[in-house]
Amino acid sequence: MGSGQWIMEKRSSLRNDSFSRDNDNVPETGCLSIIVLGASGDLAKKKTFPALFNLYRQGFLQSNEVHIFGYARTKISDDELRNRIRGYLINDKSAPGQSEQVSEFLQLIKYVSGSYDTEEGFQLLDKEISAHESSKNSLEGSSRRLFYFALPPSVYPSVSRMIKKCCMNRSDLGGWTRIVVEKPFGKDLDSSEKLSAQIGELFEEPQIYRIDHYLGKELVQNLLVLRFANRMFLPLWNRDNIDNVQIVFREDFGTEGRGGYFDEYGIIRDIIQNHLLQVRENNTDMKKVLCDEEVVLGQYDGYRDDPTVPDHSNTPTFATAVLRIHNERWEGKKQGRNEFVIRLQPSEAMYMKLTVKQPGLEMSTAQSELDLSYRQRYQGVTIPEAYERLILDTIRGDQQHFVRRDELKAAWEIFTPLLHRIDDGEMKPLPYKPGSRGPAEADELLSKVGYVQTHGYIWIPPTL
Repeated sequence: MGSGQWIMEKRSSLRNDSFSRDNDNVPETGCLSIIVLGASGDLAKKKTFPALFNLYRQGFLQSNEVHIFGYARTKISDDELRNRIRGYLINDKSAPGQSEQVSEFLQLIKYVSGSYDTEEGFQLLDKEISAHESSKNSLEGSSRRLFYFALPPSVYPSVSRMIKKCCMNRSDLGGWTRIVVEKPFGKDLDSSEKLSAQIGELFEEPQIYRIDHYLGKELVQNLLVLRFANRMFLPLWNRDNIDNVQIVFREDFGTEGRGGYFDEYGIIRDIIQNHLLQVRENNTDMKKVLCDEEVVLGQYDGYRDDPTVPDHSNTPTFATAVLRIHNERWEGKKQGRNEFVIRLQPSEAMYMKLTVKQPGLEMSTAQSELDLSYRQRYQGVTIPEAYERLILDTIRGDQQHFVRRDELKAAWEIFTPLLHRIDDGEMKPLPYKPGSRGPAEADELLSKVGYVQTHGYIWIPPTL
């Protein structure tokens, strides 16, 4: 679809949240109800239900304590919903016993139909949840209710009101009610703050889990361990040794039927403001500066040929932006460089580019690497999908991998002025060929801030 690329100086810090892994030691006595709102939609079928199934398959969700409720406007039966999602649950048909596990899991799912803005449907939903809780002999108020919003943000406020009015636990006997909301969290600072205020009036911050699935990716979660658990990095992770950090996102396909949706948001709203900004191990007390002169926008040739995209669309499918961090650790200093690469997807890997002697009789140099490739090093180990990890975190009450309201506000404060200038047509994307590195001006910008692409070097994933 497009590319988002940005370069920034970076600081690592552990988050200080209301909940931590210590909550794993707190006994959970009540039964667990997981309610998937928007159960008949694509997100639920392709991501939410498969993640729940994998948690069930691995023993994190027990059939004697959990029940899953699907809720949507579509009028279908329990079995019709089960049949809709069955095909998305089996990813390895040769796995022994998986078909039986799928059937057992599907029996845990019950469907309730209703609207998103009236009480009748949510009262029926509450009745079904309460019946499940009674069947498990859970004390009133001791059960756990997790509502997953696989919905467009436009209905978040009304759904939140209905849950608050009709579906909360009746008393506080160790149980809880939590909501998981998907991105996009608004389109700019004002709309994001309005949405946060509407939800915040109904739920406390520890009850709200703003999910960004990039924070659940294995290599993103490895960043803190890499940074703080390896003594070699302690004296190096600062301005004296790191010139810049690049976070690069590329896709090798076009809009493919999503042109209407993508054109409403663009690459900055869809990828950079949320996913990529979160990868930097967020710390909201850092002052980050973004200038128009250090932004290059692009739109690939043929983007407007999509019939769902307006003929005169100004939406960027590519962006390179430089963020500068002003604090003592990262105020700039330039020296010679090596490159340390963390590859999030596909083919997860970490490798460091080193200058070595070229094999042979001549004293010539070449670039090589120190390489940790997950596919080779961790053979037979299944890397969990991001949604599996994050849903499990919500059940455990662990918010460290979710977006706090102050983080969300800080992210929108950085990008909203730029986005408004793009929306008003004051900044125009430059054309570039699909599949290329983007506009040549992007590489020129990176050169100006100190990064020069290494030509002639290609990382080759190791073979087993």
